[in-house]
Amino acid sequence: MTDLASLYRFRFNEAQLPGKMKIWRVLCREFFQRLIDPSSTVLDVACGYGEFINNIEAKSKHAIDLNPDTKGFLNKDIAFHQTRADQMVGVESGSIDVVFTSNFLEHLESKSACDAVLQEVHRVLRPGGKFIVMGPNIRYLAGEYWDFYDHHLPLSHASLEEGLSINGFHVIRNIPRFLPYTTRSALPQHPLLVSAYLKVPLAWPILGRQFLLVAEKPA
Repeated sequence: MTDLASLYRFRFNEAQLPGKMKIWRVLCREFFQRLIDPSSTVLDVACGYGEFINNIEAKSKHAIDLNPDTKGFLNKDIAFHQTRADQMVGVESGSIDVVFTSNFLEHLESKSACDAVLQEVHRVLRPGGKFIVMGPNIRYLAGEYWDFYDHHLPLSHASLEEGLSINGFHVIRNIPRFLPYTTRSALPQHPLLVSAYLKVPLAWPILGRQFLLVAEKPA
């Protein structure tokens, strides 16, 4: 099994984290918050260093990750569970209003493993709850997709919509090209430029390499 702590320390320079947090603060405030009621209970699956969950407004916030370093990067109001995404120990069935995950599913080893995660997300969501998924779109990346040692599962916006449907979700929004591949790629780094990018969806098909899907668990 890959040592996540060592891998992340190699891949992500801690000095770059404040810059990433500024980008995610804008993404949450000007895009993702529109999808999430501040009175919700939100769970961030494979939360990394808390870029999303630290910046989203919610009544109750939970985060899971296998990396033991993660807890030290999360705000104190976040309940951290060091657990697998296909066995969310400590997260009760039907207790979550919104589940979010970003750049995670491609790290799973197979479609069966992905099914197990989707089924577990379905378990913890309340009826009518939302599942927001962002990730690299294999259709628009090709070789770049494999530049990361722990990428295993190639997914497109279309194949993931099928997978979500098979596992009991109803997809209500599917954006094939949303953000660029990484924060070190074409996405403008200054918060004002990030804000401008979000306000001009015509730019997304040009620069976007990541899909964004919003699905619901039927009531």
